[in-house]
Amino acid sequence: MARAPFQVEVLTPEGPIFSGEVEMVSTRTEVGSIGILAHHTPLLGMLAPAELKLYISESEIVSFAQGEGYIQVADNHALVLVEEAIKPDELVREELQAQIDAAEAAIAEAEPHTAAQKKALRDQRRAKIFFGILEA
Repeated sequence: MARAPFQVEVLTPEGPIFSGEVEMVSTRTEVGSIGILAHHTPLLGMLAPAELKLYISESEIVSFAQGEGYIQVADNHALVLVEEAIKPDELVREELQAQIDAAEAAIAEAEPHTAAQKKALRDQRRAKIFFGILEA
């Protein structure tokens, strides 16, 4: 069943990654998974690392491994601002494993409750989630 389309933009610090009409956006916020359809109530949310899925139609889906960021929905328009958005086929297993290993080493070396420990935990979480997207 076709749904009403709405405008979506996905932006990273490097520039726009996607701009176009979709039927649905599926992603994960810090409090859980979310699906956005046309005419969604206004929303501002913090995004967690996850797989961002943009449903152009029932049979065409554009996916990205999304880093942390924000989503804003207003006036039948969704704006996704993320640190990074990488197509799953561009993820590299060896690089992700190296990132996981480096983060785990940094966690082991960091003092508890410090900025260094928080950064290492964040890096580990992101790399593990991206690794899971690669495995899917």
